Amino acid sequence: MSDPSKTSPAEQPAAPAQPIEHIMQFFAWQHLPADLQIVSQPFGDLAEIIVNDLPRNPERTVALRKLLEAKDAAVRAKLAKPVPEGR
Repeated sequence: MSDPSKTSPAEQPAAPAQPIEHIMQFFAWQHLPADLQIVSQPFGDLAEIIVNDLPRNPERTVALRKLLEAKDAAVRAKLAKPVPEGR
């Protein structure tokens, strides 16, 4: 019989994949028009850094939610119609 501790790396089971963060879908920016991509992309880039570099815990979740709020506000600011003078 073969010793399981002497299996080659190709024969060993792969490490479980990191769970996909549900919120990350909202940081996608590639589908947006160019003028909104410029606004949205930095938020998506930072979200990826947060997910890749920080441990999964409640504070990371809060960071991603607040970053998403900020991204949405920035996109709305870009889309907003100018406010008439005197208001």
